[in-house]
Amino acid sequence: MNAERSAIQGVSDLESHLGFWLRFVSNHVSGRFKRLVEEAGVSVSEWVALRTLYAADSSTARNLALSLGMTKGAVSKVLDRLERKKLVRRLADPDDGRAQRIALTAAGRRLVPALAALADANDEHFFGQLSPDARQALAETLRELVHTHQLSEVPTE
Repeated sequence: MNAERSAIQGVSDLESHLGFWLRFVSNHVSGRFKRLVEEAGVSVSEWVALRTLYAADSSTARNLALSLGMTKGAVSKVLDRLERKKLVRRLADPDDGRAQRIALTAAGRRLVPALAALADANDEHFFGQLSPDARQALAETLRELVHTHQLSEVPTE
């Protein structure tokens, strides 16, 4: 009766929207991952910063903010938390006396692979039942949407 009433009134059902299903799945995938990384002692935004730093010897807060799509203030807060946890350290920039470079500590460098394994396990939990072709098609479709809509901010929460 509700579907009939909605169709009669010209209002589409909530479940007929791709955005509904995308958000539904995304919330569950993100929520589970958030719990996993928090059990490991970091937030999702801290994980994203750690993983980004893992790929480089060091970075500036400015470059980290640009790559993460965060404000410099938000990145500064993330870096302060990571520094208190002894996962990153700030170093003087040899090329710019006013700037600092951010680098992972040995503990931070050891933690990233463990957190990456949690991300892999989370993906497997939610998408492992899909065939490799279906997983690849889903990833390609999502990348196409990112490209088409010029989405650039990295999701951190």
